[in-house]
Formats: sequence, C-alpha cells, structure tokens
Amino acid sequence: MTAATPSTQAPSTRTHVLSTDQENQVTTGATVWLTGLPSAGKTTIAYELADRLREEGHLVEVLDGDEIREFISAGLGFSREDRHTNVQRIGFLAELLARNGVKALVPVIAPYTDSREAVRKRHQESGAAYIEVHVATPVDVCSVRDVKGLYAKQAAGELTGLTGVDDPYEEPESPDLRIESQHQTVQESAAALHALLTERGLA
Repeated sequence: MTAATPSTQAPSTRTHVLSTDQENQVTTGATVWLTGLPSAGKTTIAYELADRLREEGHLVEVLDGDEIREFISAGLGFSREDRHTNVQRIGFLAELLARNGVKALVPVIAPYTDSREAVRKRHQESGAAYIEVHVATPVDVCSVRDVKGLYAKQAAGELTGLTGVDDPYEEPESPDLRIESQHQTVQESAAALHALLTERGLA
C-alpha cells in the first residue's frame, strides 16, 4: 500500500473587491425625528436631507408616516393610545436601522411628549444616536400650505382630531434643533440639520 501524498496545489483564495459605492459608504447610523404640525414641511425637509446624505455615501431611509400607517400600523386610529402605539412602532424600526448603520429620517408628527421621550429612551439604552428636530411652522402657515387638504376638511366639518387644531400637539421644550420653515427655504432647513449632524460627528 502506498501512502497518500499531500497535495502540492496551493489553496484557492477568494478576494472580495469593494465597489466604489461600498468603499465610500458611511456606516454611522442615527435616527433624526422631525416632529411638527401637519404641512409643517417635515417630509420635504427629510427628503432634501436624504438626497444630500446619500450623495455623501450614507445609508438613508425615510420612514414616511403615511406609509407606516398603511403597512405597519394598519388598523390603528387616532386616539391618544393609538397614536402612542404608532410612534413606538416607528421608534422601534428607526432604532433598529440606526444601530445597523442607517440614517433613519422620521418626518412624523408624534404629538405627545411622553411618546417622543419613550423613543429617545429606547435609543439611549441601545447606544444609537437620536436627534429630535422641531419643525416649528405655525398653524396659520400650515393651514395655508395644507398639502393634504386636512385643514380645509376640518374647517368644513368633514374631519375631527386634526393635530394642532382640535387635537393636542405638545411642542418639544428642548429639541436638538428648531426649524422655522416659514422663514427659510427647504434647502436652508436641510442645510441647518446637516450642520447639526456634522457637529455631532454623524455626517
């Protein structure tokens, strides 16, 4: 019997070549929650910021409140309890994204202080970065913009429970940033938020 001889063939090696996009990818996650009245400009600012961050190589997701209502919080109404539940679901999803390297931009009203603080606490406990932005557009300006026609419906008696009109909105006392969108362009508002992210080492 002849002894087996070890193979002299060199082991194959696999080399993973990163694409330019992967090489330039920034993987510091954070949640940026933009709270404010309906038609305050939250979503518009969020998408403007998202475009800039993506150009810089960040992973970004915008958690749109209407889409969340349709796909994750379907069946919830607009009572205080249901609003709180909706905000906690969004907060869970945002924190999950943030601690996995994604910038989660959340343009969602979140009218109650205790709901927002619960989301902040979740992020603090996991170590994920969290920034609260108050888009402090006054209700009279929002009602003129009326992007979704909600203020007109409320005035016509076709809608009740409109945040800031006949339903409470508890303004943040000490947000990380307050934006008065009626006094600046969308680009300027997004730039102010980008500057804060840069200051915090997140952009």
